[in-house]
Amino acid sequence: MKKITGIFLSLLFFSAAVFAKDSLPSGYRSIRLGMSVNEVKEALKKDAQFGYRGDRDVTFLPGTENILIETDTSKNAPYSFLDRCWFQFYEEKLSVITINIKTSKMDHYSVFDTLCKKYGNPVSMNPEKSEWSDSSVIITLERPLTLKYSDKKVRDKILEQSMVEETAAEMARKDFLDNL
Repeated sequence: MKKITGIFLSLLFFSAAVFAKDSLPSGYRSIRLGMSVNEVKEALKKDAQFGYRGDRDVTFLPGTENILIETDTSKNAPYSFLDRCWFQFYEEKLSVITINIKTSKMDHYSVFDTLCKKYGNPVSMNPEKSEWSDSSVIITLERPLTLKYSDKKVRDKILEQSMVEETAAEMARKDFLDNL
């Protein structure tokens, strides 16, 4: 009986390891959500794939004191698979990484298929975007080829702060869909 139980437990652990998906990453390459502005700048300087040119790529988001770093690979990294990238900060911590991928070098399906193989099926999907989520990170793949990493807690906090009543158009749309 002990031998059968041991074999069963071994098979259970083996099958869990085979079918387990990777947990969602908190960023891309060495850039991680939650990093400070200076940490992101230093990481961008060390990684030529982003085409970071220094402080001239850093601005404040309009109407806020939140910082945005924007990179463009067209001049400094034309060999990169990346096109333009944005790094948004909230309360001095990196909260959103947006990466536009060059469609001349990569296709949407290859990125989608890789994400599915690594992290399982998306939690939501429509013709414009697919989304993977766990307790701390949201990864969104948008068309034509944009990849976003978002800090889920920051996103929820911002959404909660900006809760406003639905517009008439939003209510009409919801009513239409409810009646299908």
